[in-house]
Amino acid sequence: MATGRLSDDERRILAEMERALRRDRRLDKRLSTLRWRPGLSRLTSYTPHPLAVALLLSVSIGLMVTGITTAAPPVIWAFAALWPLTLYALFRLVYRRAES
Repeated sequence: MATGRLSDDERRILAEMERALRRDRRLDKRLSTLRWRPGLSRLTSYTPHPLAVALLLSVSIGLMVTGITTAAPPVIWAFAALWPLTLYALFRLVYRRAES
């Protein structure tokens, strides 16, 4: 195979083949499951469900109030573990809503 540029005919044929492959939804779905995605891109594309965020927020607030009133270390640690996840989900939800 030559390492030079493709001719106009070859580029046209290649573009037609790519268009035909892009239209095949089954192939696209099958290939997308095989793609390796780094964890960071999956994390940044996360869109939480509003009910899940509401549940996280209510549990976090409940743990905070319980931790303040009882001063029990397991409750405080549970709040400390859950609060950053709640904030992240809340910020992602607000960002996605503002973006659309």
